[in-house]
Amino acid sequence: MEFTGRLKGKVSLVAGATRGAGRGIACMLGEAGATVYCTGRSVRGKSATKGRPETIEETAEMVTARGGNGIHVQVDHTDRDQVQSLFERVKQEQNGRLDILVNDMTGDANMEFEPFLEHSLEKGLRVLENGSITHLITSYFGIPLMVHNKGGLVVEVTDGISDAIREFNFYYDLEKATNIRLARSLARQLRRLKIAVVSLTPGFLRSEEMLSHFGVTEENWREAIKQDRYFAYSETPFYIGKAVVALACDRKVMQKTGQALASGRLAREYGFTDVDGTQPIWAY
Repeated sequence: MEFTGRLKGKVSLVAGATRGAGRGIACMLGEAGATVYCTGRSVRGKSATKGRPETIEETAEMVTARGGNGIHVQVDHTDRDQVQSLFERVKQEQNGRLDILVNDMTGDANMEFEPFLEHSLEKGLRVLENGSITHLITSYFGIPLMVHNKGGLVVEVTDGISDAIREFNFYYDLEKATNIRLARSLARQLRRLKIAVVSLTPGFLRSEEMLSHFGVTEENWREAIKQDRYFAYSETPFYIGKAVVALACDRKVMQKTGQALASGRLAREYGFTDVDGTQPIWAY
């Protein structure tokens, strides 16, 4: 399915667009012609994540290069005043319009691979604050623009679609499960307002950080399959980006509100592929 230009005139905001799924989603929204506000904490000369060079300026430039209108705004989504100011700016610049809101903030950087009783409580609470509370704050200030616009799409990026416990980390499990529940509950609140809310998960994401972890690049990523055979089923961040665009283009998206969705399954439903022409699907 071809999405180029199909979201021309639409206004979107990707919260947590610095890298990974957030960057991929922002780029695909741009390719579809949307205006995309790209928010995050890392800007040129001041990275918020140790060892990572990506910035929101770069993401906004990628959006524009693909045909959209990329706008970067440095925002700490744990700060209510900053988030409120962000949406006041969007309201002013876009005549009160917001069509698509993507919450992709994560607290994973604070995660320790330790049992609950050995994990730092402070870092654990930070996982929840950065990865779930930020979603609530951002939705609280962003959704009123959709109410004014009489419709919209909210996407909660998470990990997984089932109730299975993510056993390797208590706080990570709670964070991701919270975001799935957030989408289900918020969907009921907003159904009458014609605002669809879904949670969406990628499969094995071939993000910048994952490529670095395996010591490969996007060009030679298959070499990492020798280290982890499941990497053969990985997907680029643009794949979940196409999933968001497909949902945004679906006139019957309200039929999916409240659901937990996966990029690979939506690829088969809507008929899109990853950038290399494949349709990877993860077994959830």
